[in-house]
Amino acid sequence: MTTSEMIPARRAVFTELGEDSREAIEKFLRIEEQPAPDPADCRPDEVIVRVESCAVSWIDLVMATGQYQHRCYPPYIPGVEYSGTVLWAGSAVDASQIAVGDRVLSDFIACGPRSKTEYQSAGGFAGYAVVPAAALCRIPEGLDFDQAANLLASYETAYHCLITRGQMQPGETVLIHGASGASGLAAVQICRMMGVNVIATGRYDDKLEIVRGQGADHTINTRNPDGSPGLRSFRDEVKDLTGGKGVDLVFDTVGGDISLESLRCVSFGARFLIVGWTATPDVADGKGRRGSPRANLLPTNLMQMKGLTVMGCPAVITIERNPALREPRKSHILEWAGAGKIAPLVSKTFAMDEAREALLARWTGGFTGGMALRPWEGA
Repeated sequence: MTTSEMIPARRAVFTELGEDSREAIEKFLRIEEQPAPDPADCRPDEVIVRVESCAVSWIDLVMATGQYQHRCYPPYIPGVEYSGTVLWAGSAVDASQIAVGDRVLSDFIACGPRSKTEYQSAGGFAGYAVVPAAALCRIPEGLDFDQAANLLASYETAYHCLITRGQMQPGETVLIHGASGASGLAAVQICRMMGVNVIATGRYDDKLEIVRGQGADHTINTRNPDGSPGLRSFRDEVKDLTGGKGVDLVFDTVGGDISLESLRCVSFGARFLIVGWTATPDVADGKGRRGSPRANLLPTNLMQMKGLTVMGCPAVITIERNPALREPRKSHILEWAGAGKIAPLVSKTFAMDEAREALLARWTGGFTGGMALRPWEGA
């Protein structure tokens, strides 16, 4: 498709913030027509991208309530990272970096809802995106559009937590919670590549089988065998798998009860990496209100007796404070992807008509790894 052949597309727009994610999705997400962008309205450093795929991210759910670390102000287009084809490039764009016809992926820190730029509203739940060329990079060989759209955010999170913060070393053992999620699977793959032993947890045997296929050495189902609510104790199982020592690191995307149980599974001097809190998404109030009236709590007595180092691992906030950390991790991830050492698992795709269903599926955790919305399907 050339610029002369561009036709109107569609986009999904959040018109208000919700009290919780479900309310935002069901009441305040609308699908509307998106006019084809006009190159005459674009800046010399901008490009027009036909969006082929967009990640369906947990971050989109949190942002839709205004609970994320920074706020998007409606109306805005969700979709924190996406991929597509360059249709037009401005006169100031260096063709050796980005050129018409290139397959590209977006940098979620430089554009889209998770960015703090003037391009925050340029999310990927749309047929087109107009962004600076500097906010894009070429897709590594071997990745399709769906995989490319699910690359940077998840793998940069895993890299920052395990490598930058956790100082993970070959031969160590990591306990990964939420291992069937996008960042959890990214962590499994990075550990496999670096010669680190993985014990992965989850609540569904079919998902855990996929996680094992992605490189986990052991998997543990944390559900109670009788189906009753709550968490099954897994301390003894982890101790058995580590010869009584316990794990060297915990990669915790879940929070809540599983965090407490994990403190009983670690070796002395272990590192506890706080990645997220998907089990307790309501720690803050919705509608953009600030504060954490229902904050998660961890016992200081166990931290003390285990000589534990507990680390908050915010991948984006850290970069804002120390931008020099960004380039090495981003470059490594693109290099590893190009070499076939890592590759996002995308288990489900959705058409634009299914934007609500896609976000609700992420909310309920029904799929393994990444998910993608394809804006031109169902058009």
